[in-house]
Amino acid sequence: MLQAEKDRQSISRELVINWHVTEACNYACRYCYAKWDKPESRRELIHDWAGTTRLLQEVSAYFAPGSAAYPFAGAMDWTSVRLNLAGGEPLLYGQQVLRIAALARELGLGVSIITNGSLLTPVLAEGLAEHLSLLGVSLDSANRSTNRQIGRLDRRGRQVAPDTLEASLAAARRINPGLRLKINTVVNALNSDEDMTPLIRRLAPEKWKVLRMLPIVTTDLAVSDAQFCAFVQRHSGHGLPLRVEDNADMTESYIMIDPLGRFFQNADARGGYRYSLPIPRVGAGAAFAQTELSSSRYLARYSSAETVR
Repeated sequence: MLQAEKDRQSISRELVINWHVTEACNYACRYCYAKWDKPESRRELIHDWAGTTRLLQEVSAYFAPGSAAYPFAGAMDWTSVRLNLAGGEPLLYGQQVLRIAALARELGLGVSIITNGSLLTPVLAEGLAEHLSLLGVSLDSANRSTNRQIGRLDRRGRQVAPDTLEASLAAARRINPGLRLKINTVVNALNSDEDMTPLIRRLAPEKWKVLRMLPIVTTDLAVSDAQFCAFVQRHSGHGLPLRVEDNADMTESYIMIDPLGRFFQNADARGGYRYSLPIPRVGAGAAFAQTELSSSRYLARYSSAETVR
């Protein structure tokens, strides 16, 4: 159940709903938190088009601008809703993602995607570009050895190369010149001493989100306060579009849906998640009432002109 917020505020925002469409990934990052509890008999919703359609219809109606059903309706004045597709690696299912993006657009949702970039070919980037307002790429290091130690490579040992990524981004922007780029970097024990300034400047994103490794599933490669702060300080004051999120900023401050179509949030400091019933089964309103979201942290995420999430 949502916490009451006494000091209500009117904020004009783009509301973001994060749907982690799959747990599957071609990388094996050691600190990955994209691990969800699921019955063995349940398939991920991305493989069920009827269920996917139902979820998108429910989400678009429940969170629609001006909807009185949404619990923060009195605290926010949002003008649009964006569905952010994440994983795992969503582009393992490129055609399904294209279909989801097209339907979401038909239902009035904006669409963005977060990918590790390894499967983002120029051809796929061109196909996605017309549906996206934002493309997010997860990049944790410019160093091949560091990426290898983290687990950011596929079974054949392949890593995404900056040249390949640049070509795919250029292809997407030819189709959609207004496409925004965001880069996500997880600060961990292996990259905390790195200077990523040259790589970030080369790719020139609109936003660079620096996140601290979140010990939800594992504490492997966790960093201390001093290590995280040192990474942030090293990249501050250089004109980089830096946005920093520590663990407390990320806890209970996102609207998140898991691969089975359930709202979920962090369970407690010991790790794990809490889940709602599946949205396609009970509806978005009933499912959202079963999850906990920190109203103060969530509204703080929307307290400025920042909309790139």
